[in-house]
Amino acid sequence: MTTETDKILVPEEQSGAPESTADTQETTPVAAQADEPATQETDGEEAPAAVDFTDEEAELAADAPEFDLGEEDESGNTDESSKEEGSAATDYSGKSKSELLALLSDLLANKPVQTIRRDVEAIKIAFYKAYRAEVERARRAFAETGGKIEEFVPTPDDAEQRLKELFAEYRSKRNDFIAKLEEEKENNYKVKLKIIDELKELIDSNETLNHTFNTFRELQQRWKETGPVPLTYVKDLWETYNLHVENFYNFIKINKELRDLDLKKNYEAKLQLCEEAEALVLEPSVINAFHKLQKLHDQWRETGPVANEYKEQLWERFREASAKVNKRHQEYFNSIKEEQKRNLELKTELCVKTEELVAAPLSTRKEWNKASDQLIEIQKVWKTIGFAPKKDNTKVYERFRNACDKFFENKRNFYLQIKAEMENNLHLKNDICAAAEALQESSEWKKVTDELIALQKRWKEIGPVSRRYSDAVWKRFRSACDKFFERKTAFFSSLDSQYEENLSKKRQLLDELKSFAAEGKEIGFETLKELQRRWAEIGFVPIKQKEAIQKEYRKAVDAIFAKLRGNEKEHRMERFKGKISSLGEGGDRRLRYERERLYNKMKQLEADIALLENNIGFFSKSKNAEGMIREVNNKITKAKEEMASLIEKIDLIDKQNNQAE
Repeated sequence: MTTETDKILVPEEQSGAPESTADTQETTPVAAQADEPATQETDGEEAPAAVDFTDEEAELAADAPEFDLGEEDESGNTDESSKEEGSAATDYSGKSKSELLALLSDLLANKPVQTIRRDVEAIKIAFYKAYRAEVERARRAFAETGGKIEEFVPTPDDAEQRLKELFAEYRSKRNDFIAKLEEEKENNYKVKLKIIDELKELIDSNETLNHTFNTFRELQQRWKETGPVPLTYVKDLWETYNLHVENFYNFIKINKELRDLDLKKNYEAKLQLCEEAEALVLEPSVINAFHKLQKLHDQWRETGPVANEYKEQLWERFREASAKVNKRHQEYFNSIKEEQKRNLELKTELCVKTEELVAAPLSTRKEWNKASDQLIEIQKVWKTIGFAPKKDNTKVYERFRNACDKFFENKRNFYLQIKAEMENNLHLKNDICAAAEALQESSEWKKVTDELIALQKRWKEIGPVSRRYSDAVWKRFRSACDKFFERKTAFFSSLDSQYEENLSKKRQLLDELKSFAAEGKEIGFETLKELQRRWAEIGFVPIKQKEAIQKEYRKAVDAIFAKLRGNEKEHRMERFKGKISSLGEGGDRRLRYERERLYNKMKQLEADIALLENNIGFFSKSKNAEGMIREVNNKITKAKEEMASLIEKIDLIDKQNNQAE
């Protein structure tokens, strides 16, 4: 199961609550984190710390098949430590792997194998906690150097191999102990059968009462001192033994005072056992009460009979107390089963929620961070829930872990894609920086200004880059732009005074032009061209005055041109009068020829004007009508002016002819 940026490697949970031990707690999965890709200037929030499942991961590794010891037998006699009330393994947390291996080796060398099971189990789990932490550090380092997390393979660990070797040694010793114990149980069974035979013979013997009773006591003591027998023989063996003990009391003719004394001692012993059994009803630990009750039952069987009048009474009292303890024991495990069913329902619901997060269409960092927060909360809730039923616990855990793994795998792929995009964006922005730096020394103010504005627009269109580089690349680009615009500002600031001076010069030249037009001074086209050249050479004026002074200039020049054109027309007509006078002296034929030429030209102009005016109606339907109409109107105006001049010349010829007649 993965984290924010990397994985939460969730191990399998323990398969369920044990049937005969108390105070077991579910442990929880390890978290491993890797770097997420940094974002640009506006990075998303960092992913929250992942839930720590280290304990559960360690328990999963420690539950591997090579560490399986099997179950204790129902009599609870496999390990002596299992029957030590309140005993607990040493706390091995925080120790290194080498220290744990040394401790395990020392236990195997110096402690009875039947007393170290809990310590061996605790050392296993502590070892794998340390081992999993090392693996996760290696996994993060692998991811940080660019490796794909799914391709990570832990390096074989010699320490883990040593642990397995030591555990194999422990299991071998333990199996030898169990085999020897089973052999002893068989021998014990044979011994107890012999004791029963001796007890039967004792009943039929004719020895003195005192000797018989002493022998009976010896047989009872030998029975108690003989160890456990195989479980399959326990019930029948005890029933047979108790039967012959009662027969001894009932049929052997011993001293009544001696017999009553023994029955009284048995009565007091069984009465004490009843009181101890009743006290177990108030025992806080149901499990401890149950195990203590088993010991009391062993003692009850080992205690001889009581007087007949007390036999049923005592047994009922003892049985009733036992029933209460057994009922508490049964109710306790029934409640565990019900709780496990509820836990399964809750865990299944968390699986569904996690799978919904996996299926959600997440496309932004903000959405992924929000979903990660939700999954972390789900994992925290999971840790608070106990075991599911044994047959379902592993399945539901695998379902949850797979969903978490898939979520964080999808998130990791998203950020890998974001990282690739950021790297490409960085490349593009570096290219823009290089382009801006190539322009920063240019003096083509307008052209470069437009190009830099275009580069700034492109910059905004490119996505984010890694926060690691965002400030540097932005400063580089901004520095190049600032350098150009600072040079441009300095350049145009230096022009302000020049512009004011140019404005003053143009005003003086404008005064000259206005004086020509106002005073009617003779001025020719060459003089006007010289004035225009001087105007153009003066250069720029402040932008605020540019339009106004240019308008005055055009007005003064137009006035001079109008005057020049009027004077030119008068000169042309005077020259034409001289021409027709000379033509008249040459005869009417030449004068008529000139008139006819002018008349034909006038008619041609008249036709041209009509054609142009007719064409204007067609131009209005075209896309560029306005420009074309303006051009045609200019042609019509010029043609009309020329036609008016021709008419005036024809009139002069006609007047000349009339005077000649």
